[in-house]
Amino acid sequence: MDAVDLFKRLGAGAKFNFKRFGKDADRFKVGRSQNKEASKSLDEINFFGIKPQKETTVHDNNSEDEESENQQTTVTEKRKRSTADEPLNKSGKKRKGNKEETDDEENETDGDDERELEKEGIRWTSSQDKKAKGPKKKAKDELSLKRLKQLHREKLNQIRHSNRINVHGTDIPDPLATFEELQKEYELDPRVIQNIKAAGFQTPTPIQMQAIPLMMHSREILACAPTGSGKTMAFCLPLLAHLRQPMNKGFRALIVAPTRELASQTHRELLKLSEGLGFRVHMINKGVDAAKKYGPKSAKKFDILVTTPNRLIYLLNQDPPAVDLSSVEWLVVDESDKLFEDGKTGFRDQLATIFLACSSPKIRRALFSATFTTEVEQWCKLNLDNLVCVNIGPRNSAAETVEQELLFVGAENGKLLAMRDLIKKGFMPPMLVFVQSIERARELFHELVYEGINVDVIHAERTQQQRDNVVNSFRSGNIWVLICTALMARGIDFKGVNLVVNYDFPASAVEYIHRIGRTGRAGHKGKAVTFFTENDKPLLRSIATVIKQAGCPVPDYMIGFKKLHSKERHRLEKKPPKRTTIRTTPLCLIKKKKKTDKGKRKKGKNEATVQAGGDKSEKCTNN
Repeated sequence: MDAVDLFKRLGAGAKFNFKRFGKDADRFKVGRSQNKEASKSLDEINFFGIKPQKETTVHDNNSEDEESENQQTTVTEKRKRSTADEPLNKSGKKRKGNKEETDDEENETDGDDERELEKEGIRWTSSQDKKAKGPKKKAKDELSLKRLKQLHREKLNQIRHSNRINVHGTDIPDPLATFEELQKEYELDPRVIQNIKAAGFQTPTPIQMQAIPLMMHSREILACAPTGSGKTMAFCLPLLAHLRQPMNKGFRALIVAPTRELASQTHRELLKLSEGLGFRVHMINKGVDAAKKYGPKSAKKFDILVTTPNRLIYLLNQDPPAVDLSSVEWLVVDESDKLFEDGKTGFRDQLATIFLACSSPKIRRALFSATFTTEVEQWCKLNLDNLVCVNIGPRNSAAETVEQELLFVGAENGKLLAMRDLIKKGFMPPMLVFVQSIERARELFHELVYEGINVDVIHAERTQQQRDNVVNSFRSGNIWVLICTALMARGIDFKGVNLVVNYDFPASAVEYIHRIGRTGRAGHKGKAVTFFTENDKPLLRSIATVIKQAGCPVPDYMIGFKKLHSKERHRLEKKPPKRTTIRTTPLCLIKKKKKTDKGKRKKGKNEATVQAGGDKSEKCTNN
């Protein structure tokens, strides 16, 4: 028996891959169809020298052939699965169709083969066998969950990017889309939602979208958003949701603001939002009355306190303290960068005393402002627990709804001419005019009072009753032009201020942002005009940069000015440059008037002495 015949007999029943081993098939003369005789010849070979047993039963030849064919087919299918590299059909060609369909068909055939072999008592094991179904399902579930989380994160990032929300922290909750979500997710009283709708607020602003969920989760935050972006409601709503209902435990929430005007505005907004809920919202008006009202002997029937630092410090310094802050669970500092300032204009020492007085272990703190310094941020990172920083847009940026303009007036005398020219051309009231000092506010008022417009002035030296009357008149439209100092630049929300005039150049970019932020609020358009002279050149670069960042045109030469050193900048902030008095009468006439006044005074004194001497002589003669 030669090698070719032996190969044919040994290879009987095996399916040959002619496409891959075509040359070998020609060499060994292997045909494309295997005869049954060749398969029978393999059975005739006695490999182990065993004597064939005599069959007791006689079978039909046809049935024996069928059984042998069935066995051969099962063996060939198994060999085909283990030896063939590519799946072949009966014609020796590749199967057509998708890879997924071929995999499913192979899995089905594998399952059928395994069942047939298990019936015959044979179990095939291989590393290529199909894995158990349980773990594969779990793996698919994990992949689908990861994919869903990834899609959710992408959606949240898209929402934050479109609203210019920048958040820094851990475990940040999803931003708020509608006010109705507060009722569904955080169980906010539906009456608060009704009060929000009644106040005219339909959808949350960007700062409200992120700050409200953070405070709902009792997170301590440092929030920075442009002026007029809804920061007051962003901290008022979580306070009402956290307190839930009135309780006779004393003050459980404290809001600190730098000015009384801002505090009264916050107090008014809280009363609107909490209408129908029964919360007792208080504001300190007079220290003497407050000591009796909130002292240790009081019934503690109050929930929220809105105040300025100095009035609260006065009550805390009483012996015993006239107000108890040990039950305060939320401390909100509005315009916090102003309160953190050191010196005469700041409230850093007072704020430290207030922080120590709020001794509850449940205390949570939130700081809000339109501008922030690095000192405030560093202090918050060191002293607040698990801090989250929220910024809307670039930090320390002006509102984009304000059209900003820089106007060169030459010298100080040119400012009054430019102001009168602005009034003569016509303007849409109401208008706010900012000056550097109280004295200059008085001087400008005396010059504009004869221009035929309704003008008034507000500053710190006026009584509280006068200030309240001026603010109410300005809100009602009885006053067209209001002259003010930096007192009104912080947080005061006047509806519909159309124009802001910086009569005196602001001492810093932060002050400029707060000044022009009195217009262009709540999505409305506004305009800001800033006068500058030759003496304002050192501060011009920082203001021009803010204006350019807001998208308003600025000459290139202003951006190219030399940057001020930090020491020089701080010095100018604390001590602004001295300016000449605001007047229209020439200086020579004023000097002449002073001389004539002095002469009249001397003549009056001389006449008085002469009369007195005459009276004495008359008395002597009479005697």
